[in-house]
Amino acid sequence: MTKATRYRTIWISDIHLGTPGCNADMLVDFLKYNESDTLYLVGDIVDGWRLKRSWYWPPRHNDVVRRILKKAKNNTRVIYIPGNHDEMLRPYDGLNIGGIEVIKQHIHVTADNRKLLVLHGDEFDGIVLYARWLAFLGDQAYAFLLVLNRVVNFCRRKFNLPYWSLSAHIKRKVKNAVEFVSRFEDALVRAAEQHHVDGIICGHVHTAQIKPSDKVTYYNDGDWVESCTALVEHFDGHMEILHWADIVAARTKPHKQPLKLLAAAE
Repeated sequence: MTKATRYRTIWISDIHLGTPGCNADMLVDFLKYNESDTLYLVGDIVDGWRLKRSWYWPPRHNDVVRRILKKAKNNTRVIYIPGNHDEMLRPYDGLNIGGIEVIKQHIHVTADNRKLLVLHGDEFDGIVLYARWLAFLGDQAYAFLLVLNRVVNFCRRKFNLPYWSLSAHIKRKVKNAVEFVSRFEDALVRAAEQHHVDGIICGHVHTAQIKPSDKVTYYNDGDWVESCTALVEHFDGHMEILHWADIVAARTKPHKQPLKLLAAAE
């Protein structure tokens, strides 16, 4: 049995519980095999936008919630920073709900004494702020892309192939999407400089990234509908992105016996 790995801090975001696109199985596996002193839920954990239109909540989504609540009960500090899809929690800033602290944004101090501003990031998305109807329209198109993503991965499983994100691949190839993410990153770096911190951690754009600059470092923990990624802090302050789909694929891949051992056996 694989032993759980412990980190000083874990950041996850954009789970979108309440939608078919949520990779709940992968996330339950991640939460099972990773522990931390502090767990940040960096927004869009529950997709209130989608749940308002139609109810979707399979048992596996309850398993995700139970895993998180269990961690809070077992002395993990859990901080929930609401995003735009779970904005209904923003009025509860400062409250403790079931052992989970709801905070709009937070300054995290790393083991090597760096200050990092943690927020969801939609505050810097002009589409969400100034053209809300366009954001909802984009959400519908994105939902369709995630349906295609599930179909592709259903076929891949039939052929014993690991998880692969069609939607993430398309986003990387589309010039406008790449330019949007770049502008988003630049805006957050400027915000970090104004807050006089050493870095900024966010989610929102579903693109995991560690991007150093002269003054601050931009961190994005990714998502659990496309990339299945998390940002972690080791006990020396070193930061790393975990690509959990790749880790699961490596863990489940049959290990071939070395050629020398095969020769000796013969």
